[in-house]
Amino acid sequence: MPAAPNANVRTAPYGGRKMKLRLNARQLCLTTAIASTLAMGSSAYAQSSASGEPVTIPITPGDFNRMRALIEEQTRRLDDQERRLGEQEKVIERLRHELDARRPDSASADGNGTQTQERIPSGPPTQDPTARGDEQLESVRAAGLPAKSAPLPSAAPPRETVAQNSPPSPAPAGEALPNRPVGEAPQSAEIAPDLNALPEGARVLTLAGRFVAESSVEYDRTSSNRLVFRGVEIVPGLQLGLIDANQVARDTVIGTADFRYGLADRLEIEARIPFVYRHDRLTVLSQQITPTVPAATQTTTLEGSHIGDIEFAGRYQLNRGNNGNAIFVGGLRVKSTTGIGPYDVRFDSDGIAHSLGTGSGFWAVEPSITMLYPSDPVVIYVTLGYLHNFGRNIDRTIGTTHVGEVDPGDAIDLSAGFGFALNPQFSISLGFTNTFIFATRSELGATVQHSDSLEAGAMTMGWSYAFGPNFTFSTNFEFGVTSDAPDMRVILRLPYRF
Repeated sequence: MPAAPNANVRTAPYGGRKMKLRLNARQLCLTTAIASTLAMGSSAYAQSSASGEPVTIPITPGDFNRMRALIEEQTRRLDDQERRLGEQEKVIERLRHELDARRPDSASADGNGTQTQERIPSGPPTQDPTARGDEQLESVRAAGLPAKSAPLPSAAPPRETVAQNSPPSPAPAGEALPNRPVGEAPQSAEIAPDLNALPEGARVLTLAGRFVAESSVEYDRTSSNRLVFRGVEIVPGLQLGLIDANQVARDTVIGTADFRYGLADRLEIEARIPFVYRHDRLTVLSQQITPTVPAATQTTTLEGSHIGDIEFAGRYQLNRGNNGNAIFVGGLRVKSTTGIGPYDVRFDSDGIAHSLGTGSGFWAVEPSITMLYPSDPVVIYVTLGYLHNFGRNIDRTIGTTHVGEVDPGDAIDLSAGFGFALNPQFSISLGFTNTFIFATRSELGATVQHSDSLEAGAMTMGWSYAFGPNFTFSTNFEFGVTSDAPDMRVILRLPYRF
């Protein structure tokens, strides 16, 4: 039987050649219908041969009309499927040209030292990439399903290795060449390392228009043991007089709500609202004076809780820090007197306080300058600040002493260290901080007294983990290395960025 003429031939471009797809829907549907009729006739003929009696198959004009309608419906659906297939092939062809335009400069060396590159072959592929699509198309034709129920896979053409000096495939006419070096891989968007482990005041400023709400809890522990001898020493080891020993343990817990907002790319403002709880325990041991006056141990406990001194601050980045240069940030912090000062608590007639203060009792301002030097993955920081306290007239009699003008000593603070980003989420920091506090001048009655200056030095360390782009958990530790410094200080911070 001679082959049916190819009445409907459609060509589709692929791999630089024309691949013919013979899709004659009407002939295929008619063939299917004829095959079904022949199958029915063969079955009837088999039954007739077995029983010896002829079998009659009635076929009415309605059967032919239903068959014709079915064929037309299937033909319509197949035409729609062919249209979708053509659109898919156009997409594949466009992607192939884009890859050809980007591949010529992505060269690599083969085993013989020859520069090679990967590109899409211009000849026919070794395997028909639309084989699976043709199989699904045949199943659609046989079952008469809608075209949208059998999506075609977008198979990628195979690659081949060609010599470097082979001419690259030209870009198709009408398409613009890429506006960047051909073969350059796009830069991946990496998360900037989070360095919230740096101490307070040494962190990077908040971005413009961003708001940060931070809750923190701070615990301070200070203890001291003092031995006081009142008498004379005749020879080393032989003393005549009284010996008093006292032990002081001070615990402080501060919960703070901190709010920061970026007014501009290089300007940030901040407000801090602390709540302070203090607990002091003083134990004094007196030596036995006479047989009738035994040694005595006296323990005094004081507490205090109230809002602390609210602070306001502003920081401005002085330079851009381009080309790997250091970044300098200037800051100004103002401390109010919203807390209970040491001269505002209640005293008894002997001048002994009944509670503890939660603030300094004096306004203060602190300008500072911070240097941040990034050296990936490390950021080195140095901060220098000067705290100035404004004195005031207390004008209060405590016990039998009248307290007049009190001028707290100023303080110079210097801290340095580095932060190290172990990965984009986790970072650690190490450093040292030292604060020198000048003497306090106090008018007590008719005399003016000056206290001793203090020096508090501490080693600092911390770590931080970013759970996401907006939420971070960080911890900072300080361990005192001088007698005037707190024994330990721990700060837990939970900043959230909006």
